[in-house]
Amino acid sequence: MSTGDVGAAERDTGLAPLETLEQMSGLEFLSAIRDGRLPAAPIAHTLDFELSEVEHGRALFCGTPGFAHYNPIGSVHGGWYATLLDSCMACAVQSTLPKGSGYTTLEFKINLVRAITGDTGPVDAEGKVVQAGRRIGVAEGRLTDGAGKLLAHGTTTCLIFPL
Repeated sequence: MSTGDVGAAERDTGLAPLETLEQMSGLEFLSAIRDGRLPAAPIAHTLDFELSEVEHGRALFCGTPGFAHYNPIGSVHGGWYATLLDSCMACAVQSTLPKGSGYTTLEFKINLVRAITGDTGPVDAEGKVVQAGRRIGVAEGRLTDGAGKLLAHGTTTCLIFPL
């Protein structure tokens, strides 16, 4: 289980100016977020997760599910799983982008394998690029608990474009 130096609830959140994104490669941009030199996305604070590791073609987010993430039937809402998986997979694609490039998720699919509750504890969402070209990036992701048990997995397709 990987953890960052600062909890998601304690990080500065916000949006970096477009000019900053244009002047950095995807890996440089994500590394700056991970290191706290750029703000984390506001959703990371809302859902209590953070970018913990990033390298070319790979991104790892760590999160802690809580009661605020529950659905009405007493377990963590599937949207929480989906957000962590979308984040790790799309950022794995972003980590391959050159300066001046952006992306957006075109589609993603996830499979929920095990229920998550507040007792699950911290989880890792790891995304890895399958293929990244000039216009399309494809990645896969795995959401696991502290014991390495698979909780969910998924795939994404991202559109890559000039900023």
